[in-house]
Amino acid sequence: MQEEAKYWYLHDHQLFSVLSREENRALCLIPNFKTVKKNEIIYFSHDDEQRLYTIKSGTLKIISVDAEGNETVKEILRSGDLFGQYTFDEVDENEDEYAVAVSEKVVICSFKLNDFENIVRNNPQLAIRYTKLVGFKLKRITNNYTNLMFKDVRTRFVLFLKDWVMKEGNGQTKDIVVKNYLTHSDIAGLICSTRQTVTMLFNELKNAGLIDYTRSEIIVKDVHRLV
Repeated sequence: MQEEAKYWYLHDHQLFSVLSREENRALCLIPNFKTVKKNEIIYFSHDDEQRLYTIKSGTLKIISVDAEGNETVKEILRSGDLFGQYTFDEVDENEDEYAVAVSEKVVICSFKLNDFENIVRNNPQLAIRYTKLVGFKLKRITNNYTNLMFKDVRTRFVLFLKDWVMKEGNGQTKDIVVKNYLTHSDIAGLICSTRQTVTMLFNELKNAGLIDYTRSEIIVKDVHRLV
C-alpha cells in the first residue's frame, strides 16, 4: 500500500484521528497493511509474534476452538474494529482462536505489540482514545453475555439479526439487503443455540413476511417490525 493511502486510512480512523498530520505521517512507517481474500486466515491467537489488528475494510469472523477441536463463531468484526492482542495481556494458553475473512476482500492494518505500546506511551491523547475504544469493545462483549443469560433464544436471535442488518445496511431501516455470509451454525454459535433452532426462527420470520432470505442474501422489510 502506498504511503499516501496509509496516511489517509490512519487519519480517518477513529483511533488515530487525534494525532496531528505530522504524527500520522510518522506513524505510516510502523504498521503492516495486508489484503486477504475470502476464507483466508488472518491470525492465530498463538502466533509467535503478537500483534494488534484493525480492519480498514471488509468483514471477518473470530472463531474459537475448544479442547476437543469444536469451532464456534465468537464475534463478527467490521471496518474500524480492533482484534488480536488488544488488551496487552499475556497470551492465555487455554484460549485458542483465529480470524478468517468472510467478505470477498479484507484489508487489515497491524502493529507489533511492542511498537504499539511505545506509540501509546508517547501519545497521551491516543492512549485515552484507545482506552475508550477497548472499553466499548469489552462493554459490547459484556452485553452479549448478559443477553445469553437473561434473554430467551428468540429474543437473542432477533437482537442479533437487527444488529447485523443495521450495521451492514449503513443505517437503513427498510428494505435492507445484506450478504448472507454466515451459516445457520455460525449464527447458532453466536447466540448460543442450535442450527435447527436458527433455521426454525428464520422460517418463522419469513412466514410472517418480516424477512426473505436465500443462501446468498437476507432481505429485511422493516427492521422496526422485527420483534
